[in-house]
Amino acid sequence: MPQRLRFLLDTNVLIPLQDSLQILEANLTNFVRLASVGGHQLMYHPANIADFERDSNLDRRARNLNRIKQYPALESPAQCIWNTPETGPNDSCDNELLYALFCDAVHALITEDRGIHSKARAYGLEHRVYTIQTAEDWLKRLHETRQIVLPNIQDVPIYSLTPELSGAFFDSLNAGYPATSEHDGFDGWFRRKAREDRHAWVYREATGELGAICIYQVQHDEAINDSGEVLIGPALKLCTFKVGEAVRGRKVGELFLKAAFRFATDNACEHVFITAQAATQSYLIRMLADFGFEEHGLYRGDLVLVKTHPLQQPAPNAALSPPEYARRFFPHYRSDATIQKFLVPIQPQFHEILFPDYAAVQAGLFAPTGSVGNAIKLAYLCHAPTKAIRPGDVILFYRTGDEKSVTSVGVVDQFEVSTDATAIATLVSRRTVYSLSEIDDMAKKPTKVVLFRLIGHLDNPVTYDSLIRGGVVTGPIQSIQKITDAAFSKVLNAPRR
Repeated sequence: MPQRLRFLLDTNVLIPLQDSLQILEANLTNFVRLASVGGHQLMYHPANIADFERDSNLDRRARNLNRIKQYPALESPAQCIWNTPETGPNDSCDNELLYALFCDAVHALITEDRGIHSKARAYGLEHRVYTIQTAEDWLKRLHETRQIVLPNIQDVPIYSLTPELSGAFFDSLNAGYPATSEHDGFDGWFRRKAREDRHAWVYREATGELGAICIYQVQHDEAINDSGEVLIGPALKLCTFKVGEAVRGRKVGELFLKAAFRFATDNACEHVFITAQAATQSYLIRMLADFGFEEHGLYRGDLVLVKTHPLQQPAPNAALSPPEYARRFFPHYRSDATIQKFLVPIQPQFHEILFPDYAAVQAGLFAPTGSVGNAIKLAYLCHAPTKAIRPGDVILFYRTGDEKSVTSVGVVDQFEVSTDATAIATLVSRRTVYSLSEIDDMAKKPTKVVLFRLIGHLDNPVTYDSLIRGGVVTGPIQSIQKITDAAFSKVLNAPRR
């Protein structure tokens, strides 16, 4: 059997689990259920006890201290070296939890505390700190893989959604934008924008119910914050961005961003920006940061986040590593002489799992206008002998079998070799769909884990015959192989077949 995962729970996760008077959120209930199904451990840190003991509600404190005993405590954690006599009690507890993670006492920390997520980035631990929502998504991917399907999103005029304004999906938006003497609330704003022919990307569930929406608009020379900062020229504003609770974990937010970046490129927008509420949209803010959005002050109390989206390829910057360059300027990426390039063979059945939108992109006629069917951040597992791949390297996926063509381009975020199934599951947790049993089978041999960002699919897939004629390869492509800069250029500039 695969080794079980060990999850350390922060106080803000433990409290609702312990308090029988609280109604649990659906994703927390499902996370606990999936942890039980998979035999994973939910644990608390001794520092959590001190957190409970500071509760001024004596009855609740007694209940929590008594009920926490149903979970195992982390035994004898190393003393946190990050705490000093000046460290406050709350910060001290946060540091203790993160230090236990740093020491590899557990695989992951689950917390809703935005401050801990920020600290985790400072210590290089952000990839192992999860919200309840993202932890639930991880376990779904390990134990309910056949139920995970990457969706398509469509571009629609928002007036087509007006009949649904009274539905439950819009309740939180109405609550967050109430009618006052200064404005007519979300409903009124929506109707005014509908008359202006504003558009949105939407995702619907199989039942037809609206599951997610991103309303967008191109603005020109717009002042974006209370300080009057102006984005010169056209900029793409993401005006409303909501992924419903029922569809979270399906990469819909990432697909919205993919659509936004594509739209910004097609419409010469050199910036993409959005406002977000720091208190209630911390998950969105973290996701945006991972795709190059940076804070640019406040607008009426909300954070303003801006992504630079240059039309031309920015020159390499010594201050930016190749992976950071790709994160900051996606879909641009570095391919200069300092960057390695690899051909990665992939069998058709695995190609279809990894790139579910490829067939639609190539068919053209069968892809709904404005649809996007593939996430950006993905993972690929294999047993190739190479150990030379580095973050920032460019990988060209070569579909074997039926097409025998180079189809897709990606940039490596991280490369690891492991025989530890649990470590591999942790690495790919946010990226793709591998069940724990599949990972365990692969980990019987040294497994190469390639975490990458999909730049896109080639408009003109390059056939094996073209690769041979161009001298890119000299024989069958049976394993990952490095190619020259000249060969890489031939692939990207290959004529339409």
